[in-house]
Amino acid sequence: MKALGLTVLGFPCNQFGKQEPGQNQEILPGLKHVRPGNGFVPNFLLFEKGDVNGQDEQEVFTFLKSSCPPAGSSFGGQAGRLFWEPLKTSDIKWNFEKFLVGPDGKPVRRWHPCVDVSEVRADIRKYLLQLYTQDVFN
Repeated sequence: MKALGLTVLGFPCNQFGKQEPGQNQEILPGLKHVRPGNGFVPNFLLFEKGDVNGQDEQEVFTFLKSSCPPAGSSFGGQAGRLFWEPLKTSDIKWNFEKFLVGPDGKPVRRWHPCVDVSEVRADIRKYLLQLYTQDVFN
């Protein structure tokens, strides 16, 4: 999808079940050798670890969350596994919540972390088709 102008960005975070406890320099080796392991190397840009919710959240997530409706109203059965306060409905619910941002920098869509990746892929394809069709006919 990179040929279509789509760039995937990853933001490691330790606020969900303390699943990313390592230092920044440990994240890539951890992905490659532990989880998921088997020599995995991400084919997307991976940022330094930071908070996505709460008092110390990164500004990009403050912006994204204020621009897109929440991905669900509940945190499910995650009591004791979420490490920030206070919990807000607009907060990112768990690892792998996704946002689609248009080429103009405006958020387009937000997906709950449990949404199947095939649905995300279909929504992105539909958006790109709509975007490029507008360019051709305008």
